Amino acid sequence: MEAWIVLTFAAALFQTARFMLQKQLAASRLSATGATFARFVYSAPLIAFGITGYIWLSGQAVPAMPPAFWGYAAMGGIAQILATVAVVALFARRNFAVGITLKKTEVMQTVLVGFVLLGEGVTLLALAALTVGMIGVLLLGDPPSGTGGWRARAFTPATLLGLGSGMFFAFAGVGYRAASLSLEGGDVALRAGLTLAVVTSGQAIGLWIWLRLRSPGQITRTFQSWRQSAWVGLTSLAGSYCWFAAFTLQTAAYVYAVGQVEVIFGFLAGLLFFRETATGRELAGIILLTGSILGLILLV
Repeated sequence: MEAWIVLTFAAALFQTARFMLQKQLAASRLSATGATFARFVYSAPLIAFGITGYIWLSGQAVPAMPPAFWGYAAMGGIAQILATVAVVALFARRNFAVGITLKKTEVMQTVLVGFVLLGEGVTLLALAALTVGMIGVLLLGDPPSGTGGWRARAFTPATLLGLGSGMFFAFAGVGYRAASLSLEGGDVALRAGLTLAVVTSGQAIGLWIWLRLRSPGQITRTFQSWRQSAWVGLTSLAGSYCWFAAFTLQTAAYVYAVGQVEVIFGFLAGLLFFRETATGRELAGIILLTGSILGLILLV
């Protein structure tokens, strides 16, 4: 099995664990933004320390960082913050497994982002798979009551949050891959780690400023709940590094496609830890979305 596939499976597992912790934080003391801040503020120092140690032990020189690196890193970092806030807010509206599945529209949207930013074409078969996936998303976004007009049922806050998080994660994945590849020199571990260190530090500082101006109490609560928040940071550190390394080795569309295993992890988490169940309509949506994803794995 290729290294990027193993890294992607590990990233999906760590990310599921992180979202479980963030769901609990957001349901107790922290807002969606506060739970997102917890992810970065605890992981940024560990990442910086880790990559510094790796550079020293490996004897490699720090790669040159061209202007394109900073632009792509900033794009990815901002998009990831918005995506994470949207996902945590989504968990407050729908159950854990459905929230994870709606988030995974990032696969389809990464294909579109790649077309817009990189000029990569989409075949008719891939377009058909995208269409099937969008039908699945609409089924997942349909309120459990299933009442009301089709516009009110299709374009719900849950659907919009799911599509929005997927779009932002798509921009994040493409941005991180482009940033890592723009570095001049260094092995895969160094380029992925250095990109992650720069991005995470910027995210922690940016969210700290935002919360200080808009909701200073969230900063205090984040540190008061350090027993849970620190675990968010640790799982974020492990998952993010695996994602970054996978993006360095393979295109974002393929990485996100394999990362759909997170849907399975999400169902198991919802079943075993949150005692959640899914309606027949939600199961149908998940099946359609999963079929679309498998099609993209074969076609992209």
